[in-house]
Amino acid sequence: MFKSVLIVDDSRFMRQYIKNMLDPTKFAVVGEASNGLEAFNQYIALNPDLVIMDITMPILNGIDGLKKIIDYDPRANVVICSSLGSKHLVIKALKLGAKEFVLKPFFNDMSSRLENIIK
Repeated sequence: MFKSVLIVDDSRFMRQYIKNMLDPTKFAVVGEASNGLEAFNQYIALNPDLVIMDITMPILNGIDGLKKIIDYDPRANVVICSSLGSKHLVIKALKLGAKEFVLKPFFNDMSSRLENIIK
């Protein structure tokens, strides 16, 4: 069965890159957003199984977008991904309810890592 995914990144290239990293036999990208506010609105509309969200974005960053989604649905599966590897952002994201923090660039095992999150 496909798991529905919402991809959130302000870079169109990165959204496509993430989409290409996902195993199409296991994941179906149902939506994309370019900031945390769009992500929240898309989450409400689409109710995806998984959200993959960048941190550094305009309007509403990934940490604040994560908080809005988790406040709305504490069971949401949100993976924060960013090239920012600072320890305080990792800790903050996990404390707010992120299931995992993945550093860019991603490796080919991304689909299997994500599968384990939403089992």
